[in-house]
Amino acid sequence: MSAEAIISYDGTENDDDGLALGKMLAPALELALAYVRHAPEYDPQRETLAQHDAERRLDQGAERLGDAEIPRHVVFSGSTGAGLEELAQTEGASMIVFGSDYRTPPGHAEPPTSAQRILEVGAIGVAVAAAGLRAGGDSKIASIAVPLAEEDQAAQETAAALGAKLGISVVSADGTQADLIVVGSQPGAPAGRVALSGSVRTMLDASQGSVLVVPSGKPVQF
Repeated sequence: MSAEAIISYDGTENDDDGLALGKMLAPALELALAYVRHAPEYDPQRETLAQHDAERRLDQGAERLGDAEIPRHVVFSGSTGAGLEELAQTEGASMIVFGSDYRTPPGHAEPPTSAQRILEVGAIGVAVAAAGLRAGGDSKIASIAVPLAEEDQAAQETAAALGAKLGISVVSADGTQADLIVVGSQPGAPAGRVALSGSVRTMLDASQGSVLVVPSGKPVQF
């Protein structure tokens, strides 16, 4: 079965947060792990070592997820975001899951550099795990919030579909403190593209919880 969500994983603690969010989403969709290499090594011996290291990191991620059968992908691309988006398109995925930037305070979600390109010109849902989520053990998503000011229909449909899969209700909230906060792209964004407004970015900076950003007019499929 093709993956519906690609987890970006390189073995760092912040990407362990991404693993934790992926595990929380697992009841709702199929997962895959991906590691992006920027270029192959010209020396055959160094290439063998680099490929082995990439595969070892993905094996480590699979072990931490507790899923030995999860698909793993080593991707070559000069841009991590572009490589992951291309893989997602090939696999028919509707979401890429990231850990937060390494400087992010615990409990908050801040997209890493590798996710910024997708958030500016991408055409796929982007989930960013709250920093420190890995410390929660086998936590589950118990609350999904759509901000009160969020009028994007795709975001609302995404939240409703995920809530139905997980058997929980979706709430509208001011302060946006929830296990997962779902937001849409700004009005006027090209159909199927991700584009965050300044007000949404400001709101997310003050929120606590993981975040799922939905492309304009394109609900994430579960």
